[in-house]
Amino acid sequence: MSLDDLRNKLAALDRDILELVAERQRLSSEIGAEKRSRGIPPRDYGQEKEVIQRARDAAAAQGLPAEVAEALTLLLIRSSLTVQERDQVAAREAGSGKRILIIGGGGKMGRWFVRFLSSQGYVVETADPSGPVAGCRHYHDWRDADLEHDMIVVAAPLRRSAEILLELAEAPPRGLIFDIGSLKSPLRSGLTALARAGARVTSLHPMFGPDVELLSGRHVIVVDAGSPEASEEVKQLFTPTMATVVDMDLENHDRLIAYVLGLSHVVNISFFTALAESGEAAKVLAQLSSTTFDDQLAVASQVAGENPHLYFEIQTLNDYGTESIAALLYAVERVRSVVRAGDEGEFVELMERGHAYLQDRAERRGRGE
Repeated sequence: MSLDDLRNKLAALDRDILELVAERQRLSSEIGAEKRSRGIPPRDYGQEKEVIQRARDAAAAQGLPAEVAEALTLLLIRSSLTVQERDQVAAREAGSGKRILIIGGGGKMGRWFVRFLSSQGYVVETADPSGPVAGCRHYHDWRDADLEHDMIVVAAPLRRSAEILLELAEAPPRGLIFDIGSLKSPLRSGLTALARAGARVTSLHPMFGPDVELLSGRHVIVVDAGSPEASEEVKQLFTPTMATVVDMDLENHDRLIAYVLGLSHVVNISFFTALAESGEAAKVLAQLSSTTFDDQLAVASQVAGENPHLYFEIQTLNDYGTESIAALLYAVERVRSVVRAGDEGEFVELMERGHAYLQDRAERRGRGE
C-alpha cells in the first residue's frame, strides 16, 4: 500500500473510533437515566476500577501498553460522567421558572453560573456594563432591575462586589443573596451589613475555573455569613452534581486560601519572573527541557495567562495574604542556606519531610477526609 493509502486507512479507523465514542456517550446517558430512576449516585468508584482493569487486561492481550489503555479509559469515564452529571442537573429542574439575577454575569465565572443555573430551569437575568449574555435579559446597571428575584448572585470583581453588597444592604431584597468571591476579607463589611439587615445572605467560593464542566472531584466552599438557612439553600444548587461542598467560616477561609491560592500563585509568578529576568540564559532555556521543568512550566504558563488584576486582588486584599508569602520566603532561605552550607543531611531531611507530608495528604484525600 502507498503512503496515501495507509493514511486514508488510518483516517477511516479514526472515524470508526469516534463513532464508537459517540455511541458510548449515548449509552452513558441511558445508564445515567437508569441510575436516576433508581436513586443511584452517578459515580461508582468500584465500577470505575473494574472498567480500568478491564481496559488494562484488554490492552495486554493486544500487545499495547497498559498505561495507554488506562489513560484513554479515564478520559472516556470523565466524558461519560460529564454527560451524566449534566443530564442529572437538567432533570432535577430545581429552578422551575424562578428568577435569578447575576450581577457581573458577563465575566467568566458569571457566564459559568449563567449556564449552570439555566440548565436547572432558572430564568437567568444578567447585569453587567460589559454587555449582554446571549439568551438572558440584560441590565447595564443592576440598579435598573426590580430586584424581586428569587436569587441574586454577585459575581463582580472583589472591590466592586464589596460595594454592591453594601448597597444591597441599604434595602435588602427578599431573595437569597450570595457572592462567589475568591476572598472574603474585602466582602466582610457587606456580608455583615446584609445579615444585620435581615437578608438571606451567604457566601460561596467555587474552587474551580470557568472552563470546568465536570464537578466531580471539585470543591465548593460555603462560608456562613450569619444566615444558616441561606447557606443550606445555596448548597441545594449543587445537590445534583458530584461536587464536594465544604462548610467554612470567614476567617479560616481566607487564612487557608492564602496558601491554596496565594502561595501557589506566588510560586509560579516567582518561577516565570526568574526565567524572564535570567538575562542571556533566557534564550538558551527556551530550547531546553526536562520532565520536572516542563511540568512546572505548564502550570506557570496557565498562571501567566490569567487575569493579573484578579491575581493582584487575591494577594493584596486577603488579611492573611502576607502569611503564606512569609512562609515561602522562609522556606526558600532555608533551602538556600542548606545548599550554601553543603549540608546533605539537612537537604535530605527537607525532602523526606516534604515527601511524608504530600503522601499523607494524598492518602487523606483518597479516604475523603
